[in-house]
Amino acid sequence: MKNYVQKGETLTLTAPYAVSSGGGALVGSIFGVAAADYASGTEGEFQVQGVFDLTRETGGSTAWSAGDLIYWDNTNKRATKTATSNKLIGVAARAAADGDATGRVRLNGAFIS
Repeated sequence: MKNYVQKGETLTLTAPYAVSSGGGALVGSIFGVAAADYASGTEGEFQVQGVFDLTRETGGSTAWSAGDLIYWDNTNKRATKTATSNKLIGVAARAAADGDATGRVRLNGAFIS
């Protein structure tokens, strides 16, 4: 097919802020995981599909169960179960306890406002 460009699991995006390899970034309505370290304003490769261990909200009642909807808190640059003011990025791929620093997330690969 002449108009096929790519599979779409990885996109070249401009980093909206400095992000380390494996860190999450929200670019408009696109959430991706950085393939390398990128300075703010530089182009880089971001994985938009797959399963990743991401920095997550800790303390209080922040435990996840497998299948919980997971959102990106762009202010604190971490994954959370809190929907308010955050962007849906996927679902918890396994449970995470209140004190766990990371949580396993299956990215939804869709761009939802």
